[in-house]
Amino acid sequence: CRVFRNDVAEEVEEIESAKGEDFSFEDVAHLVNGKRGREAERKGDADGGIWSAGQVVGLIDSIPTVAELIDTMMKEAEETVYERLNSIVTPRSKL
Repeated sequence: CRVFRNDVAEEVEEIESAKGEDFSFEDVAHLVNGKRGREAERKGDADGGIWSAGQVVGLIDSIPTVAELIDTMMKEAEETVYERLNSIVTPRSKL
């Protein structure tokens, strides 16, 4: 399971490394149970619980506003249409 790296994830990793072959889920259950994560989410505490994350989390390098995200997506879509599909696109009117 992939998780977002935060204080709790690092603590779990430390316990797992320290325990080695003697590690069991019970050693970290208090850190990774759903109740703790839900409470941290309710409080807005990004370090208060464990957060599941897919591999794409490693590709995030900015946190744009919604307006910036939509503007970027529209710009990229227009560039794609004009660069790759130019032969079927009617030019915009200059009026």
